[in-house]
Amino acid sequence: MNKNNDILKQLPLDFATHTYMGRDDFMVSECNKEAFMLLDSWPNWLGSGAVIYGPKGCGKSHLAQLLLEKVRNVSAPPAAASVVNCSAINMRNFKKLANENKVLVVENLRPGNHDEALFHLFNLFNVAGRWILFTAEKAPAQMKFALKDLQTRLNMLPCAAISEPDDVMLQMLIVKLFDDRQLKITPEILQYIINNAPRSFAYIEKLVAEIDEISLAYQTAVTYTVIRRAMEFLELKDRREPDLFEDY
Repeated sequence: MNKNNDILKQLPLDFATHTYMGRDDFMVSECNKEAFMLLDSWPNWLGSGAVIYGPKGCGKSHLAQLLLEKVRNVSAPPAAASVVNCSAINMRNFKKLANENKVLVVENLRPGNHDEALFHLFNLFNVAGRWILFTAEKAPAQMKFALKDLQTRLNMLPCAAISEPDDVMLQMLIVKLFDDRQLKITPEILQYIINNAPRSFAYIEKLVAEIDEISLAYQTAVTYTVIRRAMEFLELKDRREPDLFEDY
């Protein structure tokens, strides 16, 4: 990276973006169709729970919000529904979470949290008229929970995977992320990114953020040069040694 780009990374840029999370903003293609259909079929699930899993940035949280929106719209007054991170569940709050919600989304399911509390919470939702949705990066069967009873119950839940983006999803994702940041993109630039970027939700999200930062810093439209600089920076960032003081 040359000196200009080093200076660029030091500029105090902090521009807010708006991520649209409505139903019409969720993009469906073959890579996430199964997960979308599973959540859209609520409340006609075979049981009281389900799992959607996939890589970081693939839209699991967006799908979870669509489920909560649907839950709140199908009854009057709206049914109680909320989201909690798996790491926040413990023996002090699992009963409160169960008592206050008809539908609960547990995000970022993974081993190493309070398995016993999660097990009891799961059981409290394992009744008619209540539902629990888990989101994760891996299927429960690919994880190892210390509490075997919890592992068994999670393994029995219906699961739907979201895979890394195909070309159709990649195109829609890039256009949406540019639109969220109010960036203009030409068909030629769009095709250039599709041809040269890894098929990764997380990478595309970081790439568009970097493109936006460079474009703002240089007060220029999104050009091939901007795209290449953004890709070069991300490549160098992935290779560099971790900076112990990066978050300070």
